[in-house]
Amino acid sequence: MEKYTLKNGINVVSEYNQNTPRTAVVLYAGINNDEKITGLHYLMTQLLFQGTKNRSSEELAAEMDENAIDISIEKKADYIRFKLYCLNEDIEHGLEILRDIIENSTFDDFEKEIIKIKGEFESDLDSAKIQAQDNYYRTIFKKHPYGSGRKEIMESISSITKQDLIEAFNEIKYKSPKNISAAGDINQNTLKTLLQKYFENLTITAQQDTRKKVSNLMENGISVIEKEDANQAQIFKGWILPSLYSGDYPAFILLNTLLGASGLSSRLFLELREKQGLAYTVRSVYEPYVLGGNFFVYIATEPKNIKVSLEGFEKEINKIMTELIGDEELENAKNNAIGKRQFYRETNLMEASLNGYYEFLGLGCDYEEKLISEIKSLSSEKLLETAKKYFDGYSALSVLAPKEYLQVLNK
Repeated sequence: MEKYTLKNGINVVSEYNQNTPRTAVVLYAGINNDEKITGLHYLMTQLLFQGTKNRSSEELAAEMDENAIDISIEKKADYIRFKLYCLNEDIEHGLEILRDIIENSTFDDFEKEIIKIKGEFESDLDSAKIQAQDNYYRTIFKKHPYGSGRKEIMESISSITKQDLIEAFNEIKYKSPKNISAAGDINQNTLKTLLQKYFENLTITAQQDTRKKVSNLMENGISVIEKEDANQAQIFKGWILPSLYSGDYPAFILLNTLLGASGLSSRLFLELREKQGLAYTVRSVYEPYVLGGNFFVYIATEPKNIKVSLEGFEKEINKIMTELIGDEELENAKNNAIGKRQFYRETNLMEASLNGYYEFLGLGCDYEEKLISEIKSLSSEKLLETAKKYFDGYSALSVLAPKEYLQVLNK
């Protein structure tokens, strides 16, 4: 892997993978300031494919389709990610299109896009699961931007102006911390020249992250949604965790695998689905961010099973806080977690995304190898200590079900 810095100060990590047909280039741009208006960054990224000064939205789509050039732009909690994936021989063409999108987007159709987003979100919120999950984030990340979901965006998005969009995007283009990651079978000197040419107008400014950190819960948070036509209860229960810079990051990857992320062999699956037959879907999710994170368990079950499902969650969480994990289960969990991570580098796009992500976080593009080593060295004692440290505290609970079945939450 080669590392270098462009003339504008943007760091690049590049992996030369011989005999691969497609090259990936990924640009990470950090979000260091809270949005002026909730939904501003989301609307901005959606508009970047709606036309530039040189290409209409139809021309952009046709040109990328005809040349098998894939460009995607994602708004995440801590950054905006621009991804380019194309045949090796089309890398300059792809970079030229991406530069046009970044430098020349007009944001002209923002009012039409607002209407479209509202319609999509209204449709999303017809899903009981999405309603309950949005409500969970609202509860766990109380009054923090991480907790802003579809409802908050729908309530504020109409107040966004074109000038707001331009100012926000200029902040991203010229001030935000950035790095570029590439992977593919392309001459490294050629790639360096192309990156210098097509990203030369992007700049970075030394600035601190002014966003507020995630606060710990000061009490148990319970939020319910009454939905009379719900055939299933949607249950999310979670805990606040520290940021991904915490030394407990590897331990929670393994705890997540043990509890609910390893499919058929996970504890929640075996206990709540296989033994008790409570649900088809039961899982756990670990979400680490820059400013703080969360860990939640989820089940979709018959409304009459709300109480027994919550008791099942409590039993498994208490167990992992109080009982050492056996050697065989621990080894199986390590193999499962590490095995899954091998797939993170299956394609040049996945490799560039992962290397760039770690480099953006300041952990170094080679962090994945260090992380795997740390996972391998974890002991049962360390996992028990970590679980007790974070699970033995306040939690957030979101439940969606018909009103009559929600009464058990008051007992």
